[in-house]
Amino acid sequence: MNTLIMAAQLILGISILVLLHEFGHYIAARAFGIRVEKFFLFFDAWGFKLISFKIGETEYGIGWLPLGGYVKISGMIDESLDKAQLAEEPQPYEFRSKPAWQRLIVMVGGVLVNLILGIIIFTFVLLQYEKSYLPVEEVNAYGVYASPSGTDAGFRSGDKIIGIDGNKIERFKDAQSVKLMFGGDVQVDRSGQTLDVVIPENFYKKEAGNLRQRFLESYNVPLIVEEVSQGYPAEKAGIISGDQIISLDSISVKSYGVFREIIHGFAGQSVPLNVIRGQDTVQLVVDIDSTAFIGISAHMPYELKNYTIGSALKYGYKDAIDMLVVNIKGLGKVFSGEEKATESIQGPIGIARIYGAEWVWSKFWFITGLLSLILAFMNILPIPALDGGHVLFLMFEIITRRKPSDKFLEYAQIAGMIILMAIMVFAVGNDIFKLFR
Repeated sequence: MNTLIMAAQLILGISILVLLHEFGHYIAARAFGIRVEKFFLFFDAWGFKLISFKIGETEYGIGWLPLGGYVKISGMIDESLDKAQLAEEPQPYEFRSKPAWQRLIVMVGGVLVNLILGIIIFTFVLLQYEKSYLPVEEVNAYGVYASPSGTDAGFRSGDKIIGIDGNKIERFKDAQSVKLMFGGDVQVDRSGQTLDVVIPENFYKKEAGNLRQRFLESYNVPLIVEEVSQGYPAEKAGIISGDQIISLDSISVKSYGVFREIIHGFAGQSVPLNVIRGQDTVQLVVDIDSTAFIGISAHMPYELKNYTIGSALKYGYKDAIDMLVVNIKGLGKVFSGEEKATESIQGPIGIARIYGAEWVWSKFWFITGLLSLILAFMNILPIPALDGGHVLFLMFEIITRRKPSDKFLEYAQIAGMIILMAIMVFAVGNDIFKLFR
């Protein structure tokens, strides 16, 4: 069942992205009067199709090979390598008969749609699932709590965030971004003095084990218990709502962040714990289990701010671009040899595992939005057979006013397809290797 859920999420996510990507090419081609012969989700390799129907001059369908999709545009050298059509005289409705600027728009249509789709999905996630955010001004009332990775980066608990890379921020979320793991300059107020915390570009590597832990947290507040879960160690120890925990095994607990950090060191032990209850200090003993979860929630004295459509669109765009930049930087490190391709490149199996065995819609849409952005970037790379390869040759034509020959474009298409096939074989093989490693 877990495998089916992962596969279903992968197929649905990829289907959405491929359909809309190809629709970007389709709608641009039709806008310029270019005939589109086929519009397929998945490939109908060797002529096998699951579904096929024709409307006007275009055949629509679903192929059997789930490795993407395509639109077959008349008069264009693409993966079909239709030499018979190219041997005939160009027709007014063909791609090759149109001005270079129109052909350029057709080629970037899919990339633009994926880029816009990614931004829309990130905006939707903020409005539908996150709904609100924690303003940095609220956190600055107490200052941040620096986790171990944050302390390594140069932060100190109590720092107040002023801005990032010289720009003021409104959401505390932006000070917790994974993007900062790849370098950044954070301005902080430390005891009334303005300082720059400069995070090096390779910091992500030094703190690889802490990537799941945020640099900074909003836990630099007194640990006042808000709720106690029934049946857990806290209730059995006599902790009640309103208690302020001030020490654990004689270690001073100055903030909720300190408590979260030190309690794991007492897993499986019975530990004395002091709380302030009203005007009194009460000593209790808590039996901490192996998970170090005692069943309390802390009072967080912050007021959240709801997203509006305008602010969600603004921050949806920012989050989308930030995640795109992080992935581009990561890919750049693979090409430069700083990171191993076997650890960084994911094939279909790897992507399915990222979606996970549980269908959580917020996670599904986040990953799909991220994949849409990555698909846009990968497709614009100047590799023959990709949109970026076609764009490269079109830009050459526009600048030099010399159109590459059909034979050259045909050979470039074949070379590009070989490159893409090699990448696909590597990615799938890498996925399979990881399954048995």
